Amino acid sequence: MDSPRRRPYIRPMRWDDEIDASGLLCPLPVLKARKRLRAMAPGAVLRLVTTDPAARIDVPHFCAEAGHALLDSAQEGTTGIYLIRRG
Repeated sequence: MDSPRRRPYIRPMRWDDEIDASGLLCPLPVLKARKRLRAMAPGAVLRLVTTDPAARIDVPHFCAEAGHALLDSAQEGTTGIYLIRRG
């Protein structure tokens, strides 16, 4: 009997919008996140899902430079999930 597929652990949290950037490579996941965050209200939370290995470095750097808060992140295999609060 197969066990259920494990999902990346991320704190239970609500988010206001989501981007599935799976299959997109640097810099597209961050560019899409930047564009979406600009349209969101301050304090709103964006959930970003990506398979780009560079996102592990790019997303935290983008958040620090743009004044957004990286609330949480999880990684399982090639999938990364990031929760970003708009600054």
